[in-house]
Amino acid sequence: MTVIVNHSEMGQGVFTALPMILAEELDADWTKVRFEPAPVDPVYNHPVFGMQMTGGSTSTWSSFDQFRKAGAAARAMLVAAAAQRWKVDPAACRTENGTVVHAPSNRRLSYGQLAEEAARLTPPSPVALKDPKDFKLIGRPVKRLDTPEKTNGKGVFGIDVTGPGMLTAVVARSPVFGGRVKSVDAERAKAVPGVRKVVQVPSGVAVVADGFWPARRGREALRIEWDEGPMADFSTARQRQQYAEQARQPGLVARKEGDPLSALGSAAKKVEAVYEVPYLSHAMMEPLNCAVDLRADGCEIWTGTQFQTMDRATAAEVAGLKPEQVQIHTTLLGGGFGRRATPTSDFVREAVHVAKAAGAPVKVIWTREDDMHGGYYRPAYYHALAGGVDASGNLLAWSHRIVGQSILAGTPFEQAMVKNGIDDTAVEGASDLPYAIPNLSVEYHPMKVGVPVLWWRSVGHSHTAFATECFLDELAAAGGKDPFELRRALLAKAPRHKGVLELAAEKAGWGKPLPAGRARGIAVHASFESYTAQVAEVSVDGAGKVRVHRVVCAIDCGRYVNPGIIEAQTQGGAIFGLTAALYGELTFDQGRVQQSNFHDYPMLRINETPDIEVHIVQNDEKSGGVGEPGVPCTAPAVVNAIFAATGKRVRRLPIRMSEAG
Repeated sequence: MTVIVNHSEMGQGVFTALPMILAEELDADWTKVRFEPAPVDPVYNHPVFGMQMTGGSTSTWSSFDQFRKAGAAARAMLVAAAAQRWKVDPAACRTENGTVVHAPSNRRLSYGQLAEEAARLTPPSPVALKDPKDFKLIGRPVKRLDTPEKTNGKGVFGIDVTGPGMLTAVVARSPVFGGRVKSVDAERAKAVPGVRKVVQVPSGVAVVADGFWPARRGREALRIEWDEGPMADFSTARQRQQYAEQARQPGLVARKEGDPLSALGSAAKKVEAVYEVPYLSHAMMEPLNCAVDLRADGCEIWTGTQFQTMDRATAAEVAGLKPEQVQIHTTLLGGGFGRRATPTSDFVREAVHVAKAAGAPVKVIWTREDDMHGGYYRPAYYHALAGGVDASGNLLAWSHRIVGQSILAGTPFEQAMVKNGIDDTAVEGASDLPYAIPNLSVEYHPMKVGVPVLWWRSVGHSHTAFATECFLDELAAAGGKDPFELRRALLAKAPRHKGVLELAAEKAGWGKPLPAGRARGIAVHASFESYTAQVAEVSVDGAGKVRVHRVVCAIDCGRYVNPGIIEAQTQGGAIFGLTAALYGELTFDQGRVQQSNFHDYPMLRINETPDIEVHIVQNDEKSGGVGEPGVPCTAPAVVNAIFAATGKRVRRLPIRMSEAG
């Protein structure tokens, strides 16, 4: 049985979870289940977003009912086909492990024997679904179907694609965002053995060659003069000053309850703090790439994409074709985290331009440095907070101003997701703060900056959770409250937040003694309709080196399909968040990104990775996402633990103890 999967596989396990759902309702033989990525077609559109795409931690829950109904309908049709052949009542038949059984006569037919007859029948509507108590696959830690091909080398990622006559290209892009080619001398590049062509495209200058290395050597030989444009003097230092100045002014109101200003004035203790996060690269394991075979009557594309519908439309526009003349073959993705879901379809658009100019099938490959310098980052954000507690340590007021770029401005999503100038993805996790605080305000300053920005794993929650959960700890300290107990009291009317908070604290042994030099920090946050809490166990040595020894995670994602995938995704999210907390930072000087590869934009090493426990809440609530919710709590849990261990507050990421106050 082959299941056509309408979402991209980028490590999140969708090539296993969705077939599990269908196979469950179909009563299929799991050992015979296979998967295949869907071609681009409206029939495979996301049931919520109305386009073929993968993102927002939506793949499994959004397709849960789709795949259940498909499996149940196929099962009913197979039963009907068997009943017709045997001339018996379908009610006398049952299914098990890929067969239809007629118990009274002990006859049995495999699904394969019945498939052609069943396919000629009309699918039933409505269709009867299984009672969840009868599930055999859903809810179990089934091994992933895509693991073998990823370990034996047979799995095809975009960067692996080859074809008859296919050339390889790399593109020289402006070192400053918004820059353009003023002049180019390509003679030395054309002299490099293996270089076929040097062509100018809207994004820069492409060197087309027989393979990657001659293309790269050819690019290095180019002499390009750039018009660097208005971003040539952009710097991180100047941006921080501008954001700080903006934060002193009232912003667009995202939420307001009570009178925070008056309440702050009457507070027994008032706390003010600024939290900052930098631009971040998605840093996928597989850098961007796109292979294009462009012909007069059609175009084939091979790439790891999260945005099939938009990429197809863009490719058709560039090629001068109708969308139905363009077919995208979605390969495995060596990571995505949002970077392969660009509203501008930048890497696909560029590759079609290169193929058009080259006049041959071509695969455009980005180097790691190209990826670091290529834009579409998680934006830098500046959070200015003020809060107050009464004489008993109870929270009276909370004021929060967020300054940063909108990732939606100028995109097709702006109309739906930007209301009254407020980008929901910039304030999410702050504007819906679950704590019972009587006087609360959240304001937003959208900033126009020429740095291309995009969603990054956990989107706005990646920075709002850091600011809100750390600042809540500051208020707990000001009021003499235990951070866990204060959260628990403030979440009395938020039972799912409270549930994961208590579970993580219990499993981590909150309040119990630790080895000398170690301390715990806690954080709780909701994102993508799931609820998570984490407790981090941390030490800081005399040189200021932070070591995270253990992270205990609790997640409530409602009804779920495969707990093994949930555990892996939550662990991966914690590692992703910890990498950003300890190391992640892109800085600018004279318009140029200062980092280039993993020597100056490090990833967390395996020897630095803590023990990560995952505890899943069991309930029948509506399913939430899993791919991203493991990220937001990690940084604040670690930073709160650092304060518990050292008495110093870290308010700017990445963590530098020399800057702690």
